[in-house]
Amino acid sequence: MNLFACTIIIELDKNICKESIMTEDILKKIKQLPPLPESAMEIEAVYQNPDSTFNDMVKILEKDPLLTADILKAANSPLYGFSREINSISQAVGLFGMGTVRGFALASIVKKSFTLDLSAYGISNDMFSALSKKQHGLMTAWCLKRENKLLGILSPAAFLVEIGKVLIAQQIMADEKQEQFRSTLAELQNVEEAERKIVGTDTPEVSATIFEHWRFEEGLVDVIRHCQEPQKALEKDKRAAQILNVVRVAVPINGAITDKSVADARELIKKYELDMESFDKALENAR
Repeated sequence: MNLFACTIIIELDKNICKESIMTEDILKKIKQLPPLPESAMEIEAVYQNPDSTFNDMVKILEKDPLLTADILKAANSPLYGFSREINSISQAVGLFGMGTVRGFALASIVKKSFTLDLSAYGISNDMFSALSKKQHGLMTAWCLKRENKLLGILSPAAFLVEIGKVLIAQQIMADEKQEQFRSTLAELQNVEEAERKIVGTDTPEVSATIFEHWRFEEGLVDVIRHCQEPQKALEKDKRAAQILNVVRVAVPINGAITDKSVADARELIKKYELDMESFDKALENAR
């Protein structure tokens, strides 16, 4: 059997075929993922409806006590720098906006759809969870004032861009290539390059294909898929892809923000002509 399979996604309304390279085994894992629960579909319906209001989102979220608890726990993280405790969903939506709270909710729901084991990457499940939280915290604190309109996509993207590692780790372990992957990672010092060499695909591509499978909006899929090469994103998504690129460089896989990772992130900010002052302020809480 050929190592690679082409998945063809047909957009019937546009009659456009898009092809993405994906290993057959990982593609099979994506196709076998269960559908998202009804709560996620309701959140998406409210968020995507231009006539929906602040109160519509609050009502949907408050229907699920466990989800409410997860959102409030996330919102009260010191990463976001709020001085007072957030005690209600309405308060969270008021402070963060519908887009960011959508990210909190989807992160909670999506991660419960996966069995986490990131040992192939040499990190624990707690480290993986902390990684996504820190990436999201840095991105939100950086963008909340000046890039607020992008948070509807950036919030779930920052929380969930790394979820593809879960399926890649499963494949590495199924192929018994843990040691080969770790030695390749140590040699290349680049996670995505090591993933492509050992598994044939990388985290952004797998994550994007997962959300494509779940029929999330095109912009979210595009930003995640092209976060390493923002110039390849659709014009309307390039700035969000650039921001996600910077955040992933600043907060590497072990979650440790270092002088080198910050220096590399700042080089990208200069290249993309993003806001350096807000980034530096956001770092104060993220470190």
